[in-house]
Amino acid sequence: MLDTLESLFRLARDRKKNPVDGSYTNKLLGDKSLSKEKVVEEINELIEAVEKNSNKIHEAADVFYHLIMYLEVNDVKIEEVMEELNKRKK
Repeated sequence: MLDTLESLFRLARDRKKNPVDGSYTNKLLGDKSLSKEKVVEEINELIEAVEKNSNKIHEAADVFYHLIMYLEVNDVKIEEVMEELNKRKK
């Protein structure tokens, strides 16, 4: 399960260093405004899907993907996020 998330972070970092023409990932990584817009849009779609009890898994996956790209384009390191979460354990 965590392998999938790790591979998305590796993809984001790799595409940032080695862009691929026509890549949607590179489109997000190259445009902070678009990346932000997509995170907000996908979160709203997830909330709606949960409320309607439809398409929840698909929308949750979209949120994870777009959030990972948003973090990467804004140089927020997942390792630092994980450290912060670890500090919050009680």
